[in-house]
Amino acid sequence: MAKYESKQQTAYAPAAAMYAALSKFSNLTPMLADKVEGWEADDDTCSFKVQGMAVRLRMDRESSKAEGGNYVVKVVSEDSPMAFAFWLQMKEVGAMETRLRVVVEIELNMMMKMMIGSKLQDGVDKIAEQIATGFNTGMAQMQQPS
Repeated sequence: MAKYESKQQTAYAPAAAMYAALSKFSNLTPMLADKVEGWEADDDTCSFKVQGMAVRLRMDRESSKAEGGNYVVKVVSEDSPMAFAFWLQMKEVGAMETRLRVVVEIELNMMMKMMIGSKLQDGVDKIAEQIATGFNTGMAQMQQPS
């Protein structure tokens, strides 16, 4: 298994709120339905297509947790071309400050690792950055007076 870990990002939002939003695929539908081919989701599963290949993901409820300021959302692939799992790790460091990291483990042979390893690393970094930016933008909009 190859492991890719994002750079740490900071979201200016409560970790509990981030966990509540990110631990249900259905919460992602408004953001992804028109951007991802074939997006379908309920709380625990989602499916979509990437370059014509079907991908199905499932929340791993047994490994996901919310304990004392530390929150983890684990997602595993089902019926996907490559077996993988990813974690969203969130640690609350203040009432409105959460450190975020994305970790991906994927089965890749050495040739595939050489071909796409740097793209996967860039991808996990970008996902973590986009999640933090999304929460930072959303929280800033919520705090502006009407």
